[in-house]
Amino acid sequence: MVRIDKNRIRQAIQKAERRTSGEICVSISPLFWGDVWKEAERAFDRLGMAATKDRNAVLIFLVPARHKFVVLGDRGISQKVSQEFWSRIARKLAERFAQGDFTGGLVAAIEAVGKRLARHFPYLESDVNELPDAVDDLRRR
Repeated sequence: MVRIDKNRIRQAIQKAERRTSGEICVSISPLFWGDVWKEAERAFDRLGMAATKDRNAVLIFLVPARHKFVVLGDRGISQKVSQEFWSRIARKLAERFAQGDFTGGLVAAIEAVGKRLARHFPYLESDVNELPDAVDDLRRR
């Protein structure tokens, strides 16, 4: 089984979200053979990510056993960034994952997403953490 430092991921999410009103979630799925994109969309819905006030949530969905992932942004952030932004995030993840560095890849992607979210959705004193920061790890259920 791929080892991922969930505490380090949670800390990266918390650090990124201190700069933005946006939300970042990481969901890790056990092995399955269906459509990874559709499963990421289901996780997005299950986690309530479309319910954020500014629709500015980003999900990084990972199936380590298949070496597959999806980065899915809600419409608020997707309207502000180009496809090239999402492609850069995907390249960051793919490069680190290819080296077996799943935690480092996730941290780098979270940092990059947080930086871009902060540009378009800066942190406000009235900000409420709308989604949990803990890694959603379905492999352990």
